[in-house]
Amino acid sequence: MATDKGMSGLDLAALTAEVQSLLPLWVGKIYQYDNTSFGFRFNGEDKARHLFFIEIGRRAHRVPALPPAPKNPSGYSMYLRKYLDGGKILSVTQKSIERVIIFEIGKGGGTLNLIIELFDEGNLIVTDEDFVIQNALKKRRFREREIVSGEMYEIEGVNLADLTREAFEEILRSQERDLVRAIAVGLMFGGVMAEELCLRAGVEKAFPTQYLNDEILSRLYDAYRNIILDARSGSNPIIDTTGCWPFPLIGSDKPVSYPTFSDALAAYYPLPKMEEKEEAKKVVLSREERIRRQQEGAILKFEERIRDSERAAELIYEHYPDIQQLIDILKSASEKISWQEIARVIKSSDHQAAKMIVSVNPADASVVVDLGMKVTISVQKSVEGNVGVYYDQMKKFRSKREGAIRAMNRPPPKQREKAAIPKRQKPKWYHRFRWFETSDGVLVIGGRDADQNEELVKKYMEGGDTFVHADVHGGSVVIVKGKTERMDEVAQFAASYSNFWKGGYGSGDVYAAAPGQVSKTPESGEFVARGAFVIRGERTYYRNAPLAIAVGVVTEPGVAVIGGPVAAIEKKAKHMVRIAPGTFEPNDIAKKVVRMLRDHLPATDAKVLRSILSTEAVAAFIPAGGSDIIEES
Repeated sequence: MATDKGMSGLDLAALTAEVQSLLPLWVGKIYQYDNTSFGFRFNGEDKARHLFFIEIGRRAHRVPALPPAPKNPSGYSMYLRKYLDGGKILSVTQKSIERVIIFEIGKGGGTLNLIIELFDEGNLIVTDEDFVIQNALKKRRFREREIVSGEMYEIEGVNLADLTREAFEEILRSQERDLVRAIAVGLMFGGVMAEELCLRAGVEKAFPTQYLNDEILSRLYDAYRNIILDARSGSNPIIDTTGCWPFPLIGSDKPVSYPTFSDALAAYYPLPKMEEKEEAKKVVLSREERIRRQQEGAILKFEERIRDSERAAELIYEHYPDIQQLIDILKSASEKISWQEIARVIKSSDHQAAKMIVSVNPADASVVVDLGMKVTISVQKSVEGNVGVYYDQMKKFRSKREGAIRAMNRPPPKQREKAAIPKRQKPKWYHRFRWFETSDGVLVIGGRDADQNEELVKKYMEGGDTFVHADVHGGSVVIVKGKTERMDEVAQFAASYSNFWKGGYGSGDVYAAAPGQVSKTPESGEFVARGAFVIRGERTYYRNAPLAIAVGVVTEPGVAVIGGPVAAIEKKAKHMVRIAPGTFEPNDIAKKVVRMLRDHLPATDAKVLRSILSTEAVAAFIPAGGSDIIEES
């Protein structure tokens, strides 16, 4: 019954009986090796040790040895250790004949259930004694059930491993199909074991269930009971050419016997070689080989997506009437009630259309339906429109596949000589202020706050300088260190780093004065705040200076971020970004500017560029208030 795909419900019936016979047991070490594999050490009486390996979604059984313990325990294994380590295993049971094992564990006066699911993708779930979920390896929400903390784990239902004669007959007759399929599906026996039951009962597997009489049903029921008993007794487990079985089948080919079913399973499923995985990680591949492997993986992924999309489109057409009915019902319902209410109604409905639905996505008015594979259906589209979505996906993935194939066939680029590593520009004394150099080479400095405004005037303003300020309350004190023909650039600088920018203005007036006109002495009865000054005498005005700044990167004489008036930065930086008053916060704009500049700059040296062209460096040139990017160049 155990095959490469995994163990069956009858296999777990045999395994459960085997472990139950070893009780009492206590939980010892717990390990998690990867996303699906766990190891447990169970301690028995007289210092007996039993090692248990779980590969969720596939198999669970005792093994002679566990893989080496991982160096760093996972979060979920630490959780299991905290709540299960040292606990006594009170019972080991199976849910019906499903691929679910339940370990009932007593610890600290309470009881927990460790539930191992081997169907679909598998799961490892911890519940309290009332089967309320406490934690799960994989949190899942389905139409039929929810595997999240606080939800009830459904344990009730018909026990298909212990049916009465009447219940057995009712299940077979309700299938309305040939006998072997009725047994495989209705009793969850699977195809091979369903054929075994027919052989033991001496009934043709194609026999129609509607013609079953009492005599045939009695033979079938006896065969059913014997198969269950053989599985639970663990009598002579074998491996033959078709798989691993808890007992010999009629006509088994070249069977090899084992003392216990776990021994057979351990031989059939060799443990994954975790140490080889670790060694594989140490192999250093060339850049070209890494790229080639990535491209091969991408091509396989695209081909799988193409097949899935094509199959989904075919399934929608095959179920055209059902899908059309589903769309009509849900579209009509969504006009009257919310999608959240629709989801609740579907969960409790027995309607044929509702049974198809696996999950509901209120955000985009769609549902996932099970048509043999999970297919998303948009209620806002027609049947043909939904098919068209999958055909579009096919086209997209085909195009990506062709691109990956072309990239693989492209000859590797010639190795270029390593470019000289650019040097960082040496810091200057004025770099802690706002600053720029005019197009004719004159240094201009501005204060970032009131303290720097005071410092610039008291410490750095000299007789040949020019004092400049925006004609608005609140702004940088700007000092022009010498004579320049580009006062338009200075005016733009002063206007941009003022409250004109905060106010969202497009332009503003700026005035200039000589150093001798600037004073901290107020008129009688007035007060001059820190960072503010009194200007006496005539001022020179520059009207309607446009608000805009640019941020760029220079590489000569060293790599550095610069910012200031557009004309001044444009002359020095090969690539820059223009900014004007707008809506985005300074830090957000700084991040955008960094991304845009990095896209254009040559990758001369990653470390130098990463350390210099940073959000912090760019933010130093962004005015306070909202900003927008005008364009890049």
